[in-house]
Amino acid sequence: MGKLKDRYIRFDWAIKRLLRDKANFAVLEGLLTVLFEDKTQIVEILESEGNQLAETDKFNRVDIKAKNSKGEIILVEVQNTREVYYLERILYGVAKTITEHISLGESYGNIKKVYSISIVYFDLGKGNDYLYHGQNRFIGVHTSDELQISTKQENAILPKYPREIFPEYYIIRVNEFDKVAKTPLEEWVNYLKTGEIEPDTKVPGLSEAREKLKYHSMAPAERYAYDEHLNAIMIQNDVLSTAKLEGLTEGRAEGREEALLSTARNLKAMGLSMEDISRATGLSKEDIVKL
Repeated sequence: MGKLKDRYIRFDWAIKRLLRDKANFAVLEGLLTVLFEDKTQIVEILESEGNQLAETDKFNRVDIKAKNSKGEIILVEVQNTREVYYLERILYGVAKTITEHISLGESYGNIKKVYSISIVYFDLGKGNDYLYHGQNRFIGVHTSDELQISTKQENAILPKYPREIFPEYYIIRVNEFDKVAKTPLEEWVNYLKTGEIEPDTKVPGLSEAREKLKYHSMAPAERYAYDEHLNAIMIQNDVLSTAKLEGLTEGRAEGREEALLSTARNLKAMGLSMEDISRATGLSKEDIVKL
């Protein structure tokens, strides 16, 4: 009989409740270091409209001011996405991160590079990988060369690629990971998916998570809230999957309408916003209010 593994708090809960604490920065720093393949240090968690603790908040994201091994300051936006319009949500989150953290009247030169990290716990679509990376590159339509922009920096004219300024995007499709974890990144994604951490891990962030994110270290009230969160995730996934199937299944108009109303009631009971319920079901906000 194998040794019983410790149970650890899932990342999607920890990032909203525990990892904003400076004492726990090492966990997030480990994820960024492994993902960027560069030693990354968190300077601070930035306050924004999105950094709310409410379970039903509109922007489930964390904005991080960090420093890389070159001493460059970067802004990192981590989205724990669970949204119908996921690409639009990612784009909106990046735009808010940029605009919220440059003061009115500041030079555009003060805009920092933004890295968007989306940790996706639902069926995102087609693709064979569990990690996707996107950059903005300006490529000649006829020549296929990459555009360089001349920019003035410290009284010198230097070439710069747009990808050095424009945001970069990482999408981690947690449910698509089905390998035996052998690399630091694979160990991290395995934890994101299962909540399991190897007892002898040396991976940045995960060794700290083993000490700080133990399920049985939570206070009883916090543990109860966490268990309810896991139940809500299962219900939400079931409801959204059911809604998708119902939308694809042909049947009488009355039956489809009742199925949509039932789905909308369930989503409303889970605390989703009227806007999200309307998007998922096609019902008007007036109809949702009446439920």
